[in-house]
Amino acid sequence: MEPDLFTAAAEERQEKDPAASPLAVRMRPRTLDEVVGQQHLLKPGSPLRRLVGEGAGGPAGPSSVILWGPPGTGKTTLAYVVSKATNKRFVELSAITAGVKEVRAVIDGARRASGGYGKETVLFLDEIHRFSKAQQDSLLPAVENRWVTLIAATTENPYFSVISPLLSRSLLLTLEPLTDDDVRGLLRRALDDERGLKSTVALPEDTEDHLLRIAGGDARRALTALEAAAGAALDKGESEIGLTTLEETVDRAAVKYDRDGDQHYDVASALIKSIRGSDVDAALHYLARMIEAGEDPRFIARRLMISASEDIGLADPNALPIAVAAAQAVAMIGFPEAALTLSHATIALALAPKSNSATTAIGAALDDVRKGLAGPVPPHLRDGHYKGAAKLGHAQGYVYPHDLPEGIAAQQYAPDALKDREYYTPGRHGAEARYADAVEWTRQRLGRKRS
Repeated sequence: MEPDLFTAAAEERQEKDPAASPLAVRMRPRTLDEVVGQQHLLKPGSPLRRLVGEGAGGPAGPSSVILWGPPGTGKTTLAYVVSKATNKRFVELSAITAGVKEVRAVIDGARRASGGYGKETVLFLDEIHRFSKAQQDSLLPAVENRWVTLIAATTENPYFSVISPLLSRSLLLTLEPLTDDDVRGLLRRALDDERGLKSTVALPEDTEDHLLRIAGGDARRALTALEAAAGAALDKGESEIGLTTLEETVDRAAVKYDRDGDQHYDVASALIKSIRGSDVDAALHYLARMIEAGEDPRFIARRLMISASEDIGLADPNALPIAVAAAQAVAMIGFPEAALTLSHATIALALAPKSNSATTAIGAALDDVRKGLAGPVPPHLRDGHYKGAAKLGHAQGYVYPHDLPEGIAAQQYAPDALKDREYYTPGRHGAEARYADAVEWTRQRLGRKRS
């Protein structure tokens, strides 16, 4: 069966028997005004609203749209709403299972339909980053000739995962993670709406809070868990979804963790102090608690980057690049896979040799500056490139270190008030031992008096 016919048949079944569809499908917004979150994309006059024909001039812009964002933020929903608002046929394919053959079948069907004055087609292609360059190339004729309105979705950076010709012909829209308030509003709508649970079951506050932690900003995950828990509660003859019922349904214990209260700071502090103390097992425990509580993975990654410099520094120069790479990966992939990346970085930092010399060095330097110990820059270090600098004596007498055999020029670099000040005291752990030797050697050649 052709993909477009399959999608049309599935949509027809949903309209005839809505209860047969999953809750996440039944609660799919029908208009842009029903979409939760993504308010930056839904402002009056925005490209997305113009795409569906709102505003002066009707539909405008490219016939290809790329939606980039974490899972469960509404990429499929936006594509569906565009098709409904423009009265176009909606066809959904996944790059995981579909290939060029399936794409061509949809495009050929769209050309026949448009040529016969039928409905135009919205082709929603999920996970486009999984298509090879050649497979993405096959989409170009359909985009250029507007045979279909292509809406492609990706969780990966499209500047790396989508070919330039397709990217340049597309409107790129970045979706932001849903907030707890966004997901909470969606859950409450699903509880009461005629398309949803029709007020057949209640959701107490503690269960709702745990459901939000489980969801982690993923609307689809939230609705799927709600539907399963509601079914279990009704099977028991209960009028509300208890916390125990939810835990049993989703097989996940409620983590006692308030992301906006003391627990948020206490657990984050315990994670960093466990890394500082080189207790890898305790660090992983606190990391797991933060993940299970639905902590923003970007917050965890930021704490790890700080720890890499604050507690490890030059004892392991690879610690900071590992932490930065983890933060970049987390931003690109999101949960649940980001848990692997955060674990990778946490283990590396906990087992690394430790040094706080970078922390104490900048602290001492800042302390002097705040006390007013600054003074003018020595004349030979000042900028000598502008007209008149020579008359002022700027850059006169400066010795270029690269001209010397050892690459060290014994000249004064610090202001007079600080010329003998030493801020950096290297440790002797790990790789920093060689920095300790280098500091001693260079200070001797600079003719620095020991403070």
